[in-house]
This record gives sequence, structure tokens and C-alpha cells, in this order.
Amino acid sequence: MTRLWNDPADFADEMIEGFVAANARSVRRVPGGVVRSTVVPDGQVAVIVGGGSGHYPAFGGLVGQGLAHGAAMGNLFASPSAQQVYSVAKAADRGAGVFFSYGNYAGDVLNFDAAQERLRSEGVPAQTVTVTDDIFSAAPAEKHKRRGIAGDLTVFRTAAAAAEAGYDLDSVSRVAARANDRTRSFGVAFTGCTLPGAPAPLFTVPDGRMAIGLGIHGEPGVDETAIPTADELAALLVEKLLAEVPEGIEVAGARIVPILNGLGSLKYEEMFVVYRRIAQLLTEAGLVIVDPHVGEYCTSFDMAGTSLTLFWLDDELERLWDTPVDAPAYRRGSVVAAAQAESAEVIASDVAITPGDAASQAVAQHVRNALEVIVRTVDDNVDELGRIDSIAGDGDHGIGMQRGSHAALAAGIAAVDAGAGAQTALSRAADAWADKAGGTSGALWGVILNAVASRLGDAGRPEAADLAAGVADAVRGVQTYGKAQVGDKTMVDALVPFTATLTASLEDHEPLLDAWTAAARAATDAARASADLLPRMGRARTHGEHAIGTPDPGAVSFGLITTALGELLAEKSN
Repeated sequence: MTRLWNDPADFADEMIEGFVAANARSVRRVPGGVVRSTVVPDGQVAVIVGGGSGHYPAFGGLVGQGLAHGAAMGNLFASPSAQQVYSVAKAADRGAGVFFSYGNYAGDVLNFDAAQERLRSEGVPAQTVTVTDDIFSAAPAEKHKRRGIAGDLTVFRTAAAAAEAGYDLDSVSRVAARANDRTRSFGVAFTGCTLPGAPAPLFTVPDGRMAIGLGIHGEPGVDETAIPTADELAALLVEKLLAEVPEGIEVAGARIVPILNGLGSLKYEEMFVVYRRIAQLLTEAGLVIVDPHVGEYCTSFDMAGTSLTLFWLDDELERLWDTPVDAPAYRRGSVVAAAQAESAEVIASDVAITPGDAASQAVAQHVRNALEVIVRTVDDNVDELGRIDSIAGDGDHGIGMQRGSHAALAAGIAAVDAGAGAQTALSRAADAWADKAGGTSGALWGVILNAVASRLGDAGRPEAADLAAGVADAVRGVQTYGKAQVGDKTMVDALVPFTATLTASLEDHEPLLDAWTAAARAATDAARASADLLPRMGRARTHGEHAIGTPDPGAVSFGLITTALGELLAEKSN
């Protein structure tokens, strides 16, 4: 369990602050994460990595000479927001484009892709390679759906070495994609991890048992077995990975980098005992071991577990792998120290608020009331939302919703106090929610609230039809952005029946209160019915059978919020 924190909600920010203070020779803080504090030559591709905090040394610990130029750092186990990713990329860009790499998780994909599109719209070339090394998270025929775990290191290091060698953006992407194609990982765990302030681990493993195929965000394993001996574990790891050799590679004589990664609280001495047998088995298979790694490279907070990664080299990849590296948590070879950068780059500040007219300012007060109701609803249900999410996910849905809704309320209040109209007040709240919450739900609630805001305007008083149109826009935005459809076991399963019922009721000339109440009931019923669905999107997809019998947390939270807003509407109507 974790023992040291102040306010759990501040843990990630305070961790980053302390990390930068301890490693100023390598990194400096920028909004959204860190970038190198040393001089980077103009014309060098900027390699930006990132993901949720809780995985140290990934991701900030891998920023430094010869490795990443910057890391976008989200909250614990939550992807950074699109704004955070964009901010880090802008601070690191040196005119040759930006290369992104990160683990293949839904929230990270949503937010990094959004940042990438924003950069491209501004004329900054940007490309991405997601890491998909976890062999247990999808079948070989669906490799593109696999998660990224400790194989992050091979892709990050290859891409960064290529950038350091002067490769252009296309070439950096090419070698990073090949490194990903030639990387395979497989992990096990003996205990789950416990987030700061949480009363229990995200998942548990019975005494004397071992979880197989776990995720690095506290997702439970997809199988379970008795704890083996060290040699038996080594044999299991090697057997699983050698059963899936990358296409076109002959095992005999192949050169590989083995990486035995500790997930947080497994002792190095234990890993050395396991690696001893791994090395023997790999050699007996005819493989040539190059630069073996045993240590912590991508952790899961305080989880007791380990993973084995095999990186299958070719001549170019091996040459790039030999590039010297000097980052806070990872050093290889001898690096000639670069000069410290003279000044920190400041990212654009907030745009001033233009006051709305009197009618819209009055509606903005209703927006503020609605945000207050959302915060109370999330606070009242945060533990239950986390419990639902922990069954087949990472257990952070309640915490993420709490962070996002509180940030939205604060931004909304500030906008209303500054005289904003309804559209500006809600759009400021939407952006704050997405930025503070991060993750998939943060991004999607940002889309929802911005879509509704665009229909409210900053002048006059909107009609009920405008609200319904905004919700319909939100559905289209969420489905375009997140790619989910009804039946995938996501928030979309509640969102679609909500907007369909709301629109149909208003078209039948029912009062807004009646229409909203019926729509919230439809969303709640659909959320409850999602318990019978097999997840086809997000982190829960890998553990589909574990999710059957439990409703989707995003659908549940949407149903709770729309129901509470209906009660607020009834109160105001009365």
C-alpha cells in the first residue's frame, strides 16, 4: 500500500514538482509535464512520450539527452489531456516536427490524437506510433488493439536515438514502428496496487496465487495460477514470448534485448534470480543476448509483479540502441553534457472573457447551478463509480470524474463572476474538465459540454430545442471522437437513448421538464442494461468476461448526472 501523501487529489502535481526539483539538470516543468532543460539543436525532431502518472520511470524519468525531449504527464493512471500534450509538444518543438509515442490506451489515443491534429492545423508536422507490445491483451491477428507496457522503452529509445542522429520525422516514425513490431512483452502480478488515499488495492490476488496478463493501470489479470518457483516463472515468461516470434525472424542466431521489468515492489534480488534462468533459456534457444536490462522501467505504482520484454534487433535498430542516454531514471553509455537552456518557454495564457448580455448572464447562473449539482452527484457516488470501474478496468473513473467536475465548477464560477454568457461559462467549464480529468471520460465530457455550450450562445435566452440540439451534437461528437457505438459498453450506451428520447419528446411538444425526466430515465435504464454487454472498447475490452454482470461506469455516471439535473430542473420549474 502507499503511505505518504498530502491531499490525494494533489499527489500527481506534487510528485512532478518534486521530480523536477530533484532533476533540474535534465528536465524543466512546463504546463502539462516536463521537457529537457538542456539545449536541443534547432532542426531536431522532438520526441514526446507520455501517459498517466504512477508508472515511474515512465514517463518523466525518460526525458533527457539521447531519449525523449518531453513527457506529457497525466494524473494517476489517467492519460494527459489534449491541452497538456499540446503544451509539452509546443515547448519541445524545434522546427522539425513532433513525434508522439505512448501506450495504446483509449484515453491516451483520444488526447494525443487531438493534440496532434491541433499541431497539424497550425502547420507543425506530427506523427505517432502507439506501443502495442502486450501479447496477452489481444490475439496476434489484432495486434493493433494490444496495450503498451514495458515495451514502451524500446520504442521510445529507438525513436529518440533516430532523432538524435538527425533522422527526419518520417524516418523517426519508420524506425519506431519497426521497433514496436519487433517488441513483445508478457507480465504477471502477485498483488494489485493501491492509489494514494484509496482504502483498498485496485484488484487483489488470492494468497498463493499469481495473476497472468495484468495491465499496468491496475487492470486485473486475464488468468490466474499458483505462484511458481523462480525458475518456473522464467520458463513461463520465455515460453509465452518465444511462441510469438515477430514475422520473418529466425530464432537461431537472432540478437535480442531482454528487459525484465519490476512493476513497483518486487525486489531486484528476486528479479535477478528469475533473470538467471531467463538468460539460460534464451541462450539454449539459440538467441544472442544484447544489453540485458533488469530493473524498473514501467511500473504500476506499488504493484508486486514483473514482466519480460524481448526486443528483436536488426542492424539499424541495434545501432540506434547503442546511442548514449542520460535521463533522470535511465543512463546508458557516456553523454557529452549539453548546455542548460537559458529560459523557459511560456505557453499561451487564457483569453479574456467578453461579457454576455443580461439574458445570457442569467442563463449562465443556471449553468453554474447545474455544475454545482454535477459536483455533488459525483462526490456522492465517487466510491461506487470507482468500485464498478475496478472490476474490469483501472478503478479511477470516480476519481477522474471528481477531478474533472470540480475543475469545471471552478472555471464556470470564475467565468460567471467575470460576466460571461452561458456559452462562455459552459465552454470554460468544459475545457477545464477535459484538462484536469484527462483520460477518456475527461475528453468525452469536454466534448459533451462544449457541444451543448455552442448552442446556448452568449446573447439572449436559448429555447428547449437548442438544448436538445446541443445534446444531439454531443452524441455525434463523442461517437466521432471516441469511435464507440451502441453496444460497445461505453457511455454511448446511455448517451444515445438519452438524446433520442429528449429530442422525440420535445418534437411531441412535451414540456422540457417532462422530456428531460423521460430522457434521464432512458439513460439510467440503458446504463443498467449495459451490465449484460461484453465490452468492445477501452481498457475493459481485454477483460471482457470480468465485466459481464457489471454496468459500464461511464454510462452509470451519465445516468446519475442527467437524473440529478432533471431534479434541479424540477426544482427551478416549481
